[in-house]
Parts: sequence; C-alpha cells; structure tokens
Amino acid sequence: MREGSLDAPTRHIIDWNNPDFYDEQKLDDELRRVFDICHGCRRCFNLCDSFPRLFDLIDASETEELDSVASEDFKPVVDACTLCDMCFLTKCPYVPPHEFNLDFPHLMLRYRAVEKRNGKTKFVSGELAKTDRNGKLAAPVAGLANWATDRSNSFTRGIMQSTLGIDKNAALPKYQSKTLVKRAKENPLEINVDAPAYGRKAVIYATCFGNYNNPATGEATRKVLAKNGIETEVVYPGCCGMPQMEQGDLAAVAENAKKVSAELGKWIDKGYDVIALVSSCALMLKFEWPLIVPGNEDVEKLSKSTFDVAEYVMEFAKKEGMADGMQPIGEDVAMHLACHARAQNMGAKGAEILRLIPETKVTVVERCSGHGGSWGVMKDNFETALKVGKPAARAVLKANAKYIASECPLAAEHLLQGSENLDAEATAKKEALHPIELLAKAYGL
Repeated sequence: MREGSLDAPTRHIIDWNNPDFYDEQKLDDELRRVFDICHGCRRCFNLCDSFPRLFDLIDASETEELDSVASEDFKPVVDACTLCDMCFLTKCPYVPPHEFNLDFPHLMLRYRAVEKRNGKTKFVSGELAKTDRNGKLAAPVAGLANWATDRSNSFTRGIMQSTLGIDKNAALPKYQSKTLVKRAKENPLEINVDAPAYGRKAVIYATCFGNYNNPATGEATRKVLAKNGIETEVVYPGCCGMPQMEQGDLAAVAENAKKVSAELGKWIDKGYDVIALVSSCALMLKFEWPLIVPGNEDVEKLSKSTFDVAEYVMEFAKKEGMADGMQPIGEDVAMHLACHARAQNMGAKGAEILRLIPETKVTVVERCSGHGGSWGVMKDNFETALKVGKPAARAVLKANAKYIASECPLAAEHLLQGSENLDAEATAKKEALHPIELLAKAYGL
C-alpha cells in the first residue's frame, strides 16, 4: 500500500438514486472509516473548521479514538463543511484512485442528503437557498429590501438575527430592480469587427447572483467581449443548484441541471461558447452536474462547452490575442483565488487576466475567504467564517492595494469585511470587484 497518491484526483458518480446512499448504518460506517483516516493524517487541520472540530471531538473522547465518539456528535463536523473542495483537491493524499478512496466533501453532502430525506434540514437555510424566488420577489422592492438588510439598520437586522438566525453584522448581497437579462436586452452593444477574436460567439449564463444581485459583473463581461469582437447573448434559465446542493437537496439540483443544460444546449448547437459569471456556478456546470446526472447528453455537452469568465478571456487572449486600448488603472490589485475557481483545475485565470493590464501590480492571495455561501452569514457561523478568513484578510491588507478582486463575489465582500475588522481606516479606501470589472476599467468601458 502506498502512503499517498501521486495520481490526479478523480471523482465517482454521486449515487443518490441508490437506496444504499440513504442507509443510515452504511453512512455511519463510511463516516467512521473516513474520520479515522483523517484523524490519523491531520493534513487538513488549517483548511476550514470541519477538521479542527473532528480532531478535537476525537481527542476529547474517553479513548482519544473514534470508537468512543457517539455518532450524533458528528453533526457539527458536517455542518462546518462549506463544500469548498480544497481538502479533496489540494491536501488529501488518499482521494481516488488511491485505495483509501476518500472524498470528504461528497461524504458531507451524503450526510446532508440523508438529513434532507429525513426532514431534518433547517427551514431558514432552505428558504435562503431559493435564490430565484427570492430574487424575483425582491426586485420590485429592491430599495426597501436593501434598506432592511443593510448592516447599518440595527432595528431590522436585529429582528433578522433573532427570528432567522442571520448574523446582524454579516454583509448581505444587495438586490437590483432590473436584472442582468433585462439590462442586456435594453442595451445592445456594438461589436468591434477589427478585434483579433472577431467571429466568436458566447452565451453568458447570468447565474442567480449575477442576474439579481450583481449585474455589474455581467455588464463588464459584455463590454469586454464586445470590445474584443465577440458577440454575446445573456440568458438565465435558472439557478445552477449550488444553494440546494449545500442543503443536500440533490433532486432539486438534478432538475435544475436538466432544465438549464437543455436550454443552454440550444446555444451550443448554434456555435456559442458558454460563460458562467460566478466560479461556483461554473464548477457546478463543469464538474458537479455530470456526477449528479450521469449519462445526460445535455449535461455532458454543457460540461465540455462551459468556461469560467476569466478562463474564457485567457482562452481567446492566447489563441487570437486581445484588442488594443488597455490603459493602466492606476492602482494595485490583491487577487483572491476563490476556492471554487481553484477547484476547476484551470489555473489562476483571474490573476492572469489582471496581469494583462499595463503597469498593474497583482498580489495573489491563495487562502480561503471563509465565507462558504449562505453558511457564512448565519449567527452560528459568522464569527467562525471571519476566523477562517483572517489569514486571507491579513494578506489583503499587507498587499496595500486599492482593489480586492475575486472570481467569487461573496468571497470578495467577505474579505472586505474581514479586513475592515482588522483595520477599518485602511479598508475604507478599498473596493471589491470581479477581475473582469477591472479589465473593463482598463479599457475605459
């Protein structure tokens, strides 16, 4: 037996339609097998809060081994996992094809799926995961919704904390009255026919966050691609299902995968590439969906045709070249490598596109922001999220850059809040943006 694997990690299909997947005794046996290996290894001690919780749980038990730990005590370990995939992809020496066959994040996902089937998931978390519904309801009253959720509104945020469990100090996404899809339809762009990449076509998958919360990323993408001769369409058939996946609702993820891939497949058939605006969504389309809906032709086709937005820019930059006209932005950038961008195995594309901007110093921050989606805004988790993200926040401050860039918009805002807690005066001068927004700024768009 080899101590560790030197092979590239591979993942198995998530067999969620198999009754054995939900067998609680078989799940407990697998949890104990994996936790015992993790306890002996401890390589992942500094990645997130799951592993310290696991090691402390076992070390504090009667025998200091897993045999004296009750199964019901496993839940805090599972709850602390944000499905970032960093243990699987960057630390664990025992992932498939190693014979130990460890996939910690997908085991945590299985636990949550069993909880979901048994009706044990939290009501508020489930409601927060309904991003399409929430976005549609908030759009007509965006101003009121943003007023109520602003951190400065101690009255409404206090009520939200006491009734919903959302920490009153956690920064929450803003809502927009006009979606990205609507903005794109109302504002057609002129394509630069003299650009080296002229003739390409790309469909921008808006994502729930890009459509309802932060259309600026999508608008910047449209402008940069038009400047580079690329025709774009913005579509949004529905959410990628990452919020539902965090809750263990694999049936909902599968339905979203089938619906969205069928719609985007029509564009692929017309010669369009697919661009996802948020790294978590790109990860779902590329890697998670084929494991959840194996054998689905639309899902497989979409997986092979999807690019993260920064990945797409570098793809045509290297093949055809970039349009002229970029100017220095006059400020340095701290570029955070989001976990779900790293999990795509595409390289540091966000940092690469920033290095295309003349005279711009780019400092790479390769630590977890600690946010973890809706997990990081809950009262039970917010302080932990800040603690996990503190090394990254320190790195951001050390970079002394005006801009904090990340391919994950929630991570960028969380890092901004984390650095604010460390040095409010220095952070007041900073701005959190997606790297494509800085590229647009360099083009004067």
